[in-house]
Amino acid sequence: MNGDGDRFRIRAWHLALGLTLAALLTLFYKGLWGDPGAIPTVLIGTPAPLLAGPDVVSGQPVSLAQFQGKVVLVNFWASWCQECRLEHENLLALYREFSSHPDFVMLGVNYQDKPDDAQEYIDVYGAPWLNARDLRGAIAIDYGVYGVPETFVIDRQGVIRHKQIGPIIGPSYSHLKDRLLPALLQAAGPTLS
Repeated sequence: MNGDGDRFRIRAWHLALGLTLAALLTLFYKGLWGDPGAIPTVLIGTPAPLLAGPDVVSGQPVSLAQFQGKVVLVNFWASWCQECRLEHENLLALYREFSSHPDFVMLGVNYQDKPDDAQEYIDVYGAPWLNARDLRGAIAIDYGVYGVPETFVIDRQGVIRHKQIGPIIGPSYSHLKDRLLPALLQAAGPTLS
């Protein structure tokens, strides 16, 4: 009977090892082929954190509170960020498309940048919207920013409805321009992305 018990333990051990390897291979496969930009956020559907800082250009105070009742696109960027340059033309296009709507606001958050470098970036590339400085990264921490660029869309009730990790290009640009922003600007109540 001792031989049967040993064989049972060996088979059980082989089965456990096989299941463990299968689970690890499944996780590896998902990680290899999954979308690296699909990082879940707990902030969608919650009130947007307070956001306040001096404007990059004027030095005047900028606060999210001054835009209550409006749809706000908040873009975290930095002069040293290559992907921020990649998306910048699309940000300008979104601004041109929606800035005439009385309930739309774009707000940049300049993340951990040297003030002179941020000013030069705006001088070279243009940014007709307000841009709050976040020298120490406190605003970014409140928003759970992983790195720049990241963009949030906040509805009229002050609730985060969308988060874009990475540049606004291709399908993410089309989604904002053609679906999300028009829907939020037409809606009286909350709309999900």
